[in-house]
Amino acid sequence: MKTWILAVVLCVSTGVFAQPGRGEHHGERQKLTAEQRTELQVKKMTLELDLTDKQKADIQKLVLDRNKKAETEMAKHKADREAGKVPTKDERFAMQSKKLDEQIAMKAEMKKVLNDEQFEKWQKMHEKRKDNFKDRRKNLKKEKRR
Repeated sequence: MKTWILAVVLCVSTGVFAQPGRGEHHGERQKLTAEQRTELQVKKMTLELDLTDKQKADIQKLVLDRNKKAETEMAKHKADREAGKVPTKDERFAMQSKKLDEQIAMKAEMKKVLNDEQFEKWQKMHEKRKDNFKDRRKNLKKEKRR
């Protein structure tokens, strides 16, 4: 009798801990399109920076272009990863260099569109987002090691 009770308790407790993980709870998480992400980003920026209509339109174009480029790059990298292709040192250097060039260009364009006060605020927002991303990556790496 004790072994049956123990077996039932083990089965129930195992079932409780075997719940679906993040992203699996309600099926596969659907990604937003580049246009949807752009619209949300511009709305957040409008709230934070008090953008004019002209500024919103200019930023919308910049962010949409950046999001579409990022989407195609991610798809390319995913296909390479699935094919088992590992980038060489030179390819990694070229990718990082290209990414930095795009960030410099984006910063210059934002400086043209925003006034000085808005640009300073945008830079602070951008830095805060980068820091949050770095913290999330550190936490993910710690969790994987466990």
